[in-house]
Amino acid sequence: MNHTEQKVFDNAAPIVEKLNFKLIEVAFVKEGKDHFLRLYLDKKGGITLEDCAAASEVISEKLDEWEIIKGAYFLDVSSPGAERPIKNDDDLELTLDNGIYVKTYQHINGEKEWTGVLKSYDEDTVTVEYKDKAKKKTISIERKKIATLRKAVLI
Repeated sequence: MNHTEQKVFDNAAPIVEKLNFKLIEVAFVKEGKDHFLRLYLDKKGGITLEDCAAASEVISEKLDEWEIIKGAYFLDVSSPGAERPIKNDDDLELTLDNGIYVKTYQHINGEKEWTGVLKSYDEDTVTVEYKDKAKKKTISIERKKIATLRKAVLI
């Protein structure tokens, strides 16, 4: 994050948490002639359009008070995406009992990819419940062996 994004993040995160949301990322970008300040929020079970609208209203007022950004810009408060990468333990906590995709560097029991439900995690492992044909199975994967970890939409 650049300096502006970090200042917005540091100021907005406690406000977002009071709304029971988690601030995932802040991006301040120029697209064409316009500037956009994008705040990506999440919560257990996923963020809704109504959640984003409520947060946008509160944050918009505060941004005017903070005077971090000079000049005109558009504020965009949204979800970071249904299948976004999982970057840290906070993201894992938000993903518990929800869909997850795991890809490892090497095969484990003949497989390298699993899509299922995140059942638990700790400092060393991630445990996923997945379907193998008609059977439900569980696998605990060492975190150091994980190449890709992201949220997944389960059908």
